[in-house]
Amino acid sequence: MKIKPLGHALSIFLTMTFTLCIAWGLVTPASLHMHAAWESLLPGFSFISVPGFFLGLIESYLYGWYIALGFVPLYNYFNRGNVRSG
Repeated sequence: MKIKPLGHALSIFLTMTFTLCIAWGLVTPASLHMHAAWESLLPGFSFISVPGFFLGLIESYLYGWYIALGFVPLYNYFNRGNVRSG
C-alpha cells in the first residue's frame, strides 16, 4: 500500500466530512450540531467563523495524513508475509 494516495484520499474524505458537518450545523437546530465535537478535536476551531472554518479544513486535511503515515507502514509490515506470487 502506498502512503501518498491513501494520505490524499483520507485527507479529502475528512475535509468533505468536516464541511458537511459544518453545513449541517448551519441548517439544523442547535440540539443537532456537532460543533462541540469539532472544537474538541480541532485545536483553535470555533463554530461560525470564517478563520475557524479554514483552520478546521487544514487540520482535517492534516489528520488524514497523520492516519496515513501511521497506518501504511503498519499495514505493509504486517502484510509482507501474506503476498503470493502469481
